[in-house]
Amino acid sequence: MRLRIGTRKSAMALAQTEEIARRLKTAAPDVDVEIVKFETTGDIDQTGKLLPHGGKGGAFVAEIRQAVRAGELQAAMHSLKDMPGNEDTPGLVIGATLARDSASDVLVLRPGLSVEQLRNARGKGFKIGTNAVRRAAYARRLFPEIEVIHYRGAADTRVRKLDNLEKQRLADGGAVGPADALIMARSGLERVGLSNRIAYEFSSAEMLPAVGQGIVAVECATGDWATRGILARIDDLAARRCADAEREVLWVLNGHCNSPIAGFATISGQQMSLTASVLDEDGQRFIEVSRSGPADRPRELGRAVGLELLAKGATEIIERSRPK
Repeated sequence: MRLRIGTRKSAMALAQTEEIARRLKTAAPDVDVEIVKFETTGDIDQTGKLLPHGGKGGAFVAEIRQAVRAGELQAAMHSLKDMPGNEDTPGLVIGATLARDSASDVLVLRPGLSVEQLRNARGKGFKIGTNAVRRAAYARRLFPEIEVIHYRGAADTRVRKLDNLEKQRLADGGAVGPADALIMARSGLERVGLSNRIAYEFSSAEMLPAVGQGIVAVECATGDWATRGILARIDDLAARRCADAEREVLWVLNGHCNSPIAGFATISGQQMSLTASVLDEDGQRFIEVSRSGPADRPRELGRAVGLELLAKGATEIIERSRPK
């Protein structure tokens, strides 16, 4: 059987897809895996914000998903954090979640700058680059006087722009920067061989990860039982349960792509712990909830955490950030 997997062309996306192919070769040696590269809207437009393209879901996911629906692909590789969690995906299902890589966010600094300088200045006089509303909100909590600038690009591209003191071009023809620091996912830097650039790793107490961060998901057609059977061989149960719990929070909150929502689940024995938070964009208002429950009932735990966040006022923060 030939199994065609769609992926973005970035170095990180290809590394993730090649990992899927390696695991399939071991688990299903009779399957011939072909990697099909896509240049998505989010890859083509490296200047504008993702919101006009439907957020990450529209920018990085939509075109590959359509190819699966059309039967041109048997599967699609996604970073789970890029997959919308507040809406149904008719005709598609996550066939496998790979074992979770590190979910933490890290700080990458331009040469000559230290973490101590950034901390001692409370960020004053420095620019930190990110495209994630969640990371921007946490950055403003950690470094109250920092300037957060819009920053786009694949992981290796962002680091190159940082080192070369390049400005980030904007959709209106202007530019911002150059950046002094970047907030990035540890797993992404490791995938592209840049883990040596990590200057500081944020604890989950300092910066709670995005829902699904560090998890690679493989999506396929709901009715394609042959592909679903193959993908099930590489599915990691712990990662799937954590993903289910975290994404249930997104579903309950009806969070959108511009919502500063974070969520992170861990499993110890038969118990799962889940922490989720909602922040306003400037990081001043902050609601966080933590609960534990049976690891084999992840959605129930996610629902309980989401409902408690709503009871504590999350709706107001989310609606204020919703695109008009």
